[in-house]
Parts: sequence; C-alpha cells; structure tokens
Amino acid sequence: MKLILPLFLAAAVAATFAFAEEKEPVNTSNEVAVIKTNEGEMVVQFWTDAAPSTIENFKKLARSGFYDGTIFHRIVKGFMIQGGDPNSKDPAKENSYGQGDPGYKIKAEFNDHSHERGVTSMARGPDPDSAGSQFFICLAPVRRLDGQYTTFGKLIKGADVLEKIGEIPVTRNSAGETSKPTKRVVIESVKIVPADSVK
Repeated sequence: MKLILPLFLAAAVAATFAFAEEKEPVNTSNEVAVIKTNEGEMVVQFWTDAAPSTIENFKKLARSGFYDGTIFHRIVKGFMIQGGDPNSKDPAKENSYGQGDPGYKIKAEFNDHSHERGVTSMARGPDPDSAGSQFFICLAPVRRLDGQYTTFGKLIKGADVLEKIGEIPVTRNSAGETSKPTKRVVIESVKIVPADSVK
C-alpha cells in the first residue's frame, strides 16, 4: 500500500515548522497514543472532529496489540515515515511489506486538517476506502495530500524521534522505490493512555 504521489518532494525538505506553530484542532481526544519504538517514543494527539471512526479503529488495533512488533517499513526522505503493516513483523515477508491489513478496510474520513509536519494520516491504495491499519507521519508539510488521505491526529511529543527515524539511510525496496530503511525501526508497542498522563 503506497501513497499516490511522487517519491521525492524536495521543496518539503527545507520545512522546519515546530509542532506548536501548526493550526490547533477544534476538538481533541482525552486519550493519546504512545508509540514506543526502538528509536524512542512519539505521542499522537487524536483529532476527534476529523475522523472519529478512523480513531476508534486505530485505538482498537492498538489495544489488541496489533501494532506491536511491526516496523516503519517505508521512509521517504522529506516526506513521511510509514508503518502499521502486520506483514512487517516477519523479515521473510519483506517483498509483501506495504500490502498487509487487519483483514478489513475502513471508509475514508477526509477532512479539513492539513498534512503538516508531525500529522498522522492513514495510508491507502488507489481506492479511497482501502485503508486498514497502515498509517504515516509527515516529516514536512505535504499539502497536496489534503482531502485525499484521512488525517486523524498529530505528534505532541517525540519530534526528535520522528526526525531521527526520518534520517535513517534507505535503499531500494523490492518494488524499486528508494524507501527501504537500512535498519529495522520496530514499533515495540502502541498504548492508548489518558492525555493528562503524558507530560
């Protein structure tokens, strides 16, 4: 499952906007997602006004342990990091990374929130309603995706971890795209916790 846009967005590389400078959502959840990786932790604040069904699906998968042991299998420099594919738990299934899902698809919830740095959005195939479990976190503003992919939250903690992951060297994957990390960035767990428990 790949985002439908060019591989390289050179103009976005120069963007260094702080998360605090981004437009605040109208409504935020009283819960957040703590994504623990072998490179550090990132915390995602959910936008309840944007994509309630998408958020509930993400929470359900997280609470079931679905994401535990998956990896960020796709890193496109100056664009995004992508993870959430159950196939990525098994190195032997490398050729099928990006094709996995939870066994079902969810309907798109396109909204007015822009793809800024740190924004979390659902990955999908050509069909707008083909997202399942895979998500991506923007490394820079990518506004050409607005209205085409379901944004559902943004990082409120872990900007340094996002940057660190985004800087990992990449090589060509089995499809010929230069986005395969040279090291496994493992999502050790995704925990849904009260927002006020995260300092």
